[in-house]
Amino acid sequence: MEIDLGNLAFDVDFHPSEQLVASGLITGDLLLYRYGDGSSPEKLLEVRAHGESCRAVRFINDGKAILTGSPDCSILATDVETGSVVARVENAHEAAVNRLVNLTESTIATGDDNGCIKVWDTRQRSCCNTFSAHEDFISDMTFASDSMKLVVTSGDGTLSVCNLRSNKVQTRSEFSEDELLSVVIMKNGRKVVCGTQSGTLLLYSWGFFKDCSDRFVDLSPSSVDALLKLDEDRIIAGTENGLISLIGILPNRIIQPIAEHSDHPIERLAFSHDKKFLGSISHDQTLKLWDLNDILGSEDSPSSQAAIDDSDSDEMDVDANPPDSSKGNKKKHSGKGNDVGNANNFFADLGD
Repeated sequence: MEIDLGNLAFDVDFHPSEQLVASGLITGDLLLYRYGDGSSPEKLLEVRAHGESCRAVRFINDGKAILTGSPDCSILATDVETGSVVARVENAHEAAVNRLVNLTESTIATGDDNGCIKVWDTRQRSCCNTFSAHEDFISDMTFASDSMKLVVTSGDGTLSVCNLRSNKVQTRSEFSEDELLSVVIMKNGRKVVCGTQSGTLLLYSWGFFKDCSDRFVDLSPSSVDALLKLDEDRIIAGTENGLISLIGILPNRIIQPIAEHSDHPIERLAFSHDKKFLGSISHDQTLKLWDLNDILGSEDSPSSQAAIDDSDSDEMDVDANPPDSSKGNKKKHSGKGNDVGNANNFFADLGD
């Protein structure tokens, strides 16, 4: 299935239990579609969420609302049923909100263009912590639920681990020559894989983040902008040359190209709630829904995916004094703004 979005999309997310998919556009619009087998996607909502582009999109509160972030530094919650504004915080960050991820049922994390990460608690209805972990834009984040650690990549060429129990930046890698653009946790929590601007995959061993333990240099001559974990041994990678490929990790190999957006860069990838569809957005202004049974084969297409299992008990390599960084070239422009009091009360209007 292919949906013509009409403008460049920056993010895509699927509803946690229904056949709904949302996307945020460069125009600031939020789009919501219903999809299904054998039927054309139906547009359910089109709302102007932000005055600037809508970079980050996530369903929250069991799919009752959609949270979006923007270079206008605001975060907005939109009701899925009505499209009405549930809550908005102006100046949630001091710079453009570039990334948003779900952590637990009651917490989310946002990252901005200045390298700041904020964690929001929906039960306490407040911003509960801020991590000043990086000097450049937050490109991606993934959550190790068992250990309550948030793994973050940045355009400054480093990876960090934020400990949500101790509320500290627990460790940070040495600076790589590349911007780190995407990240997944593999091998039952023992490996962290990062996509870079040069097209190389960097592999880090859990607990030893100072330097990568392995490099996969044969993936692509173009940047690896999106990574998605299929299972503990395979990932799906979206690259700037428009290819979506199935990749094996340790041993590192390209298993096969599985989809494409011609030569238009892949922006984001996501799985549907039942892992039946892979969603991809690209600079060709389309959202494509790929049937995993068709592109992988029924034996290789998981009907469900376990949560990230961070079972490694190795102690973290703590960096108490991270080295200074020289900023890389940002791929997206920063927004402007100043923190205000209502940033700590964003979820005051959100129901449980």
